[in-house]
Amino acid sequence: MNQPSAIVVGAGIVGLATARALSLKGYRVTVIERSERAVGASVRNFGMVWPIGQPDGHLYNRAVRSRECWKEMADSIGLWYEEAGSLHLAYHADEWEVIQELYSAFSKTGRPVSLLSTDAITRKFQGVNAENLLGGLYSNTELIVDPREAIARIPDYLGEYLDVSFLWGKTVTAVETGAVYMGKEKKQADLICICSGPDFETLYPKELAELPLTKCKLQMMRFQTENPDWRMGTSVCGGLSLIHYQSFKVAEGLTKLKERYEAEMSEYLKWGIHVMVSQNDKGELTVGDSHEYGSNPEPFDNTFINLLVIDYLKSFMLCEDWKLIQSWNGVYSKMTNGATDVILQPDPGVFILNGLGGAGMTLSFGLAEEFVAGL
Repeated sequence: MNQPSAIVVGAGIVGLATARALSLKGYRVTVIERSERAVGASVRNFGMVWPIGQPDGHLYNRAVRSRECWKEMADSIGLWYEEAGSLHLAYHADEWEVIQELYSAFSKTGRPVSLLSTDAITRKFQGVNAENLLGGLYSNTELIVDPREAIARIPDYLGEYLDVSFLWGKTVTAVETGAVYMGKEKKQADLICICSGPDFETLYPKELAELPLTKCKLQMMRFQTENPDWRMGTSVCGGLSLIHYQSFKVAEGLTKLKERYEAEMSEYLKWGIHVMVSQNDKGELTVGDSHEYGSNPEPFDNTFINLLVIDYLKSFMLCEDWKLIQSWNGVYSKMTNGATDVILQPDPGVFILNGLGGAGMTLSFGLAEEFVAGL
């Protein structure tokens, strides 16, 4: 029996996850990427694998499975990662109430979370501002990678361990059942998966236009401390993150908390700002972010948004000696109807995977395994 073949268009996180799952299913896989390396949203994020942000049930289980996949690959090729967990801080009574409600709800469903006092936080972790700190929620399921390094190295893993082939700097200009075209060059395969947003836009514009899909632009920054050996010990989130994640909606106090934020921090909510910090193996600190929605996001960064982020960062981190070394923005697709992904079959043997809404690092590997299992 001949080995089935597959082409994956796009070498971002969704494409790499799909290539992995297809290869494990027995397909001979080729990944085609229009750039010489991945340069999109997959390398422009915190590097957070973030199960705590996913609601209980299917999505949380998908996130946990993705985390296992990350560890398996990283251990195989010596890719750095840190099982840093996450820490959500409370500086106001309403934030502390929400955090206690989350602890109660998550504990009942078996999530590994704990309530930490101010003293416990300052003893265990570095850099947290203790002034007016009431406590925090710690979860140990979250994992950090350096996305720029990880997305560059995963193709090595796929090539070495799963015999996946890559064609870099090739733009797919047309697709039909059983084949893709790169200008006049044709490549055939039994299955074709389009996993890149730009390729989705150009190859299937009609299908894209019919979806309740928008784009989200986020602004981020990277800082360096004076001491490169200094470690936070976890990823840290300010109170604004409490109103950002779907899983946190189980807290009854969230409505009143959001009302206060709307009254006191309307500019933050207007630009979708919530502030988090992760740290890579070089000691660099990634800080963000904002959320601007629209079909054609402004390509330029707004300085006032970065300043809002930095001002809020100072309320929960001791960051006076942090030096700004990079700033950038990323854009990803997001469903406006609450769906967490898009899987379409526009033609026989052709599939589109998209719309993970900023959770690609957290959900892609689990999603890809589920998709391939259902073929």
